[in-house]
Parts: sequence; C-alpha cells; structure tokens
Amino acid sequence: MRATRTHRILGNYMRPLNILVVDDELALRQITADTIARHGHTVETAGGGNEALEKLKVGEFDICLSDIRMPDLSGLELIERAKALKIETSFLMMTAYASVTTAIEAMKLGAYDYMVKPIRHEDLLNRLGQLSDIIGLRSENETLRNLVMAAGDNHCPSQSPAMQHLDRLTKKVAVTDSTVMITGESGTGKGVTARNIHKNSLRANAPFIPVNCGAIPENLLESEFFGHAKGAFTGAIKIKKGLFLEANHGTLFLDEIGELPLNLQVKLLHVIEDRQVRAVGSEASKPVDVRIVVATNRNLEEMVKEGTFREDLYFRLNVFNLEIPPLRDRLEDIEPLTHFFVRQEAKKLGLSESIDIEPEVIELLNGYHFQGNVRELENIIARSLILAEDNIIRTTDLPTHVIRSGTPLNLTDTSLREQVRQFEIRVINKAIAAADGDRRIAANSLGLGLSSLYRKLDSGEES
Repeated sequence: MRATRTHRILGNYMRPLNILVVDDELALRQITADTIARHGHTVETAGGGNEALEKLKVGEFDICLSDIRMPDLSGLELIERAKALKIETSFLMMTAYASVTTAIEAMKLGAYDYMVKPIRHEDLLNRLGQLSDIIGLRSENETLRNLVMAAGDNHCPSQSPAMQHLDRLTKKVAVTDSTVMITGESGTGKGVTARNIHKNSLRANAPFIPVNCGAIPENLLESEFFGHAKGAFTGAIKIKKGLFLEANHGTLFLDEIGELPLNLQVKLLHVIEDRQVRAVGSEASKPVDVRIVVATNRNLEEMVKEGTFREDLYFRLNVFNLEIPPLRDRLEDIEPLTHFFVRQEAKKLGLSESIDIEPEVIELLNGYHFQGNVRELENIIARSLILAEDNIIRTTDLPTHVIRSGTPLNLTDTSLREQVRQFEIRVINKAIAAADGDRRIAANSLGLGLSSLYRKLDSGEES
C-alpha cells in the first residue's frame, strides 16, 4: 500500500515505515497487517520464521513485528539468524503473557521491545511511532556524519544585481515543493544554491543528499540510486538502502544530471512520476517522498535534440530554472568573495583570520577572466595564503597567469600614451583568455587584424 505523503519529519507526522508482520496464526496476521497499512505504512506478511528470514534477506524492512512462538523457527532464532546475516532491521516481538521471560531474552538478543497479546491497536501504533523516531534519528545522524565536513558556512552575500536577483528567486522557490533545475558554467556555485534551497525549505530538518551523477560508475548507478537486495549481484553482501530512501522526506541533489545514461533516465522518470522505488533484486516497491533538485553545466535542450537526454525527463526536471551567471559577468562579487575565501581558507589552514590584502591584488583579480569561475577564485586564494608572509597577500603571491592577464595600471608614474598601451595589453589578454588561447579568434572579437594584435603584444613585451 502506498504510504501517506508528508513534508515534515517533526511534529505530529510519523514517517512511513516498511514493516514485516510474522505470525503463524493467519487471522491475527491479517488483522495486524491491515491495521498498520491503514496508517500509511508498507506491509508484508510471513506465516513463519523461515519465510520471514527469506523475506528479510531480499527486502529492506525498517521493522519486523514477530511472534515469538512459531512451529518452524522461533522469534528468538529469527533474531539470531538475522543479526548473523547483518540484516539491519529493528525487531518488535509479540508474545503471550506466559512467555514474558522469553520476550526479555529476545531483547537481550537485540530486539527493541515486546508486546503482550492480545495487542491493542493504539498501543501498537504508539510503539511503532517510537521506533519510527529512533530509525529517523539513526538515519539523520548517519547523513550528518557524511555531510558535516562538507557543509560549513559556504554562503557569501552577493553584491551584483544578477546574484541578488538569483537569491530572491531561490528563496521564493525554496518554500515550495517544486523541482528545480540549476544551470550555469562549471564552478559558478550550483551546489551552494542547491543547499540554500534545502536550508530555506520545509524539508530543512530532513536529509540533504548530494550526488555527482558523473562520478558513479555506470554499472553501479542503479544500485546507488535505488538500493539493492542482499545477493542481488556479486558483491551485494548486505542490503543497501539507496540514495532515494536515504533522502526520504528531504532533498536529493543530482549534480551533473546530463551525465546520467539513458537507461537510468527512464527509471528516474518513473520514480518521479510514481513516487516509488524498487531495489535491484527486489520485487517490492517502496514509497518515497523526496524533493528533486538537479544541476548541469551542459545544454540539455541540445542533448534532447541529439537524443542523448529524454525530452519527457527534461520537462519533468525543468519546472523552475535558476541560471547562475559566470563570475566574469558579476565583477561586483569578486572583492567580497575574495575576503570571504580568505577568512574561510585561513580557518582551514589554522592561520590568523586578520589577513590583509594589497589593493593591487583586488585590482588584478578584477581584471582576470576566471574561466573556472568561483571555484577558481577559491583555489587562487588558497594558494596565495600558503605563500603569503606577515599575514599579507601580495600580488607576488598570485599565480603567474593571473598577474600576466590582469596587470594593474600605474596611473601616477606613466605618460598618457603608456597608460593607453597598458590598457590595450590588458584588454587583449582578456580576449585571448576568453578565446581559450586562440589569438585569431581574439583578434576578430576585438576588430583587429592578427598582425596588429601581435604587434601590440610585442610592444608590451619590449617595455
């Protein structure tokens, strides 16, 4: 049964659970399963311990609600064998009053708790709610351990009108549950924008799971996305939850979505439409409630025309587009970003946060093309801090290619003719950088002949 949809982990909502009910009495098994299913959980049943163990091996269950006394395999033996197989399922035991001592023994083996038959439905739902909270905390703690080093305070207030407009759009879409596509050149900060969407959303207390679609080997993509059952393929020695279930109730950020192969694009489309995932090697589908945010530096519209990206998936993902402009188109942000990265990198290196920057450094950076955008600026600052002496970043601490392409003008000690010549050299170098080093293209963009461009460059090198 499909689970009730919810947008929050906290409050009066209980997260949907995947539960296995085990009892050799058919009537009790069906009544219990129906009660649980009516409250939005996915339920499977087993008529005995052996059948339950086989289902636990191939399917991921949050909770196994099991009777203790069963003719083929007792509840105690079921727990022992499941633990030996490293099956990470919480056990809640059911027992008759006369077997309470055995139930306590089950708790020593690792069961969460036990309930005495006949079981009141209200008590059962309360106990499942308690277990749901514990399972949720366990999952969130694991997610936090993976993300705490990468998260940090990586947001710098923008000064440029283009980025201030983007920030306003980000805040507007964040409070909705809309799917978002973030586009822009590599290094512009698409991941930072995705994280800001999550932090300002109703899902902020739930997991934020970032995934680089281009970094996962193609043969492992389906397993990583949707999980796998134990024994589904060679090397699948235990059940894997999958990224969609890891992000359940939260945000799944699919970076470099253009790298996703066509066969996975089809399956991703089905998950978005059906809101259910099925692990590799499993026949059962599980409900999932995840907000999708994607990012790409590729032209997906062109990929659709070429047949390398599905048109139906493109329209499913491109509900709300946020385009991040390159750093060279928002020069107002270079200085505040520079100071921000100086503070951030100084903290990483264990340096004093009172680092000074020569004014000429900012002037050089303002004149540089930044092919790698914000990420390149961050790397330049990290390198400069390593070289800096006396807590001062000087022009000599910058990489050579930055100095050459953005030489600042000395307006006090040179003639007007020399100032014009220096300015021409700066403009030409920026045009060459924009043309990826092709001087013919640079000359055309400046309206110069190639020989004129070389002559002006040669005059600059002679002086």
